[in-house]
Amino acid sequence: MRSRATHAAFSLIEALIALSITSLAGAVLLLSVQSSLDTTMDAVERTIADGIAQQTLDEILTKRYSGEGDSPLANVLGPLTSELLALGTSLFDDTDDYAGFVMQPLKGTYGELLGTGDDNGNLRLANFRVRSDFFSNWRVRTLIYYVGADDHTVTSATPTNFRAIEIHVERVETDGKVISLATRKRVVTYIPPPS
Repeated sequence: MRSRATHAAFSLIEALIALSITSLAGAVLLLSVQSSLDTTMDAVERTIADGIAQQTLDEILTKRYSGEGDSPLANVLGPLTSELLALGTSLFDDTDDYAGFVMQPLKGTYGELLGTGDDNGNLRLANFRVRSDFFSNWRVRTLIYYVGADDHTVTSATPTNFRAIEIHVERVETDGKVISLATRKRVVTYIPPPS
């Protein structure tokens, strides 16, 4: 008599179920990795944007409150035509020159693409430059306006000795949607010299 030996094995259906479970777990794992990468990239962009906003604010704060011989209570804020002749902001000599200033793509003081220049108007070595299209859909908007003397959160319709400086760094999507990446605001004051 022959004894029948039983062989343990997976049936086709069991193998298909195991394969389905494995592929479902793999898909979930890939989705979580993609989500983590998107979150990381968003955090990196926001950190860079905050640095750009702070750097722009610092650049403005190094300028005079008003141009030499100009009234600190000027009704119209903005650059002179001669100050707009430069490719960047190198001719801006007082804070009101930045009023309404919009820069896209982002550029340095001398008009070079941001991340490509060396602080003297020259280009960095090629290995130290940011990809030329990295900031192509980013923009910086600068608002400068008078605020109330008693309440600096209220925009003043008339000139006061207090100006708000707002820097907005934004990314403009191809469909026109604007995503705010960073905002910085500072209120500065004009103190008349002693008579």
